[in-house]
Amino acid sequence: MSVNPKSFQLHVPDADIHDLNTRLARTRLPDRAPGADWTYGTEPKYLSQLITYWREKFDWRAQEAALNALPQFKVKLHDIDLHYIAIQGQGPAPMPLLLMHGWPGSVFEFLDVIPRLTDPARFGGDENDACTVIAPSLPGYGLSFAPNQKRFGVAEIADCMADLMTEVLGYDSFGAQGGDWGAFICSSMGVRHSSKLIGIHQNMLSLNPAIPAPSNPTLAEEQYALEIREWAKEETGYIHIQGTRPQTLSFALADSPAGLAAWIVEKFHVWTDHNGDFETAIDRDRMLANIALYWFTGAIGSSFWPYYDRLHGPWPIPDGKTVDVPFGYAAFPREIRRPPRSIAEKTYTDIRRWTEFSKGGHFAALEQPEALASDVLAFFKALRGV
Repeated sequence: MSVNPKSFQLHVPDADIHDLNTRLARTRLPDRAPGADWTYGTEPKYLSQLITYWREKFDWRAQEAALNALPQFKVKLHDIDLHYIAIQGQGPAPMPLLLMHGWPGSVFEFLDVIPRLTDPARFGGDENDACTVIAPSLPGYGLSFAPNQKRFGVAEIADCMADLMTEVLGYDSFGAQGGDWGAFICSSMGVRHSSKLIGIHQNMLSLNPAIPAPSNPTLAEEQYALEIREWAKEETGYIHIQGTRPQTLSFALADSPAGLAAWIVEKFHVWTDHNGDFETAIDRDRMLANIALYWFTGAIGSSFWPYYDRLHGPWPIPDGKTVDVPFGYAAFPREIRRPPRSIAEKTYTDIRRWTEFSKGGHFAALEQPEALASDVLAFFKALRGV
């Protein structure tokens, strides 16, 4: 495989920023349905305020500069130009760690967690735990997207990530960490590329909800079954739309930044751990940077593809297969699905670490970067040299 990574810096043209602001200024909001706030999706009053802030106060250039402060590269791999961040660990023997986001995320999620992983001594940790972090934009997402490029499902992304780490960057073995689709990709790599992995750490479990419940369930297993039924009833509409008609939805979201924000903001509201104001859980500017990256790159439609692949193909962990590499799990209380360990052990056969946190939700790297980084480092500490 002939590869030649090239240094990359992001610079959105001024004309694109002006176009965005013009579109935001012309937003036409829908009326508000009766009932409590957020009952039927994104709250119009909140979105109106967010649009005003986005247009008048949000500083894209500051967020762009924060990303550009990290070493970034692009490489031709699996027929696309793959973008990734690569930060050398500050310690005597940094371990290579693949760090993967999901939907509706991006590499902007990781700006606070990366330094805690690459330079733990700076935060009161042990320099011997340092990792060299490789954080790609997943194929079809953000800076790993170009119009009309091929689409990737979870298995194809797993293969691409394995080649990035071994064929492009030259690591014989490495650790992997992920949430959301990043977790699914980690698990797929655990089946498809187990010999390359030191271990896997996830903050979401990739368990098939269609697996039959135990015949004599524990109280925790019964509660999980109830959660799955409620999730299927109230929270899976986006999965079915993105997984069945991704092209149709992409017309609206690629044309309206307000519509794009509404579609994504709802997930930040529902999936974070908060007491009514989700901006207490995540930073507004970082959230807008994430949304703006989807807008400027035009990648929203292609980001839906793993959902289409999921609904029209097999589960990412094939029937009869298990993930047998060393496994660690950070269980945050407001994760979208919270299976008990007894169920997880049927898929992940070598669980070395299972940490239950008292606060945090789906976007762990944004909400609880210190807790997530500490758990990742503790998990891999026990595997170094194994």
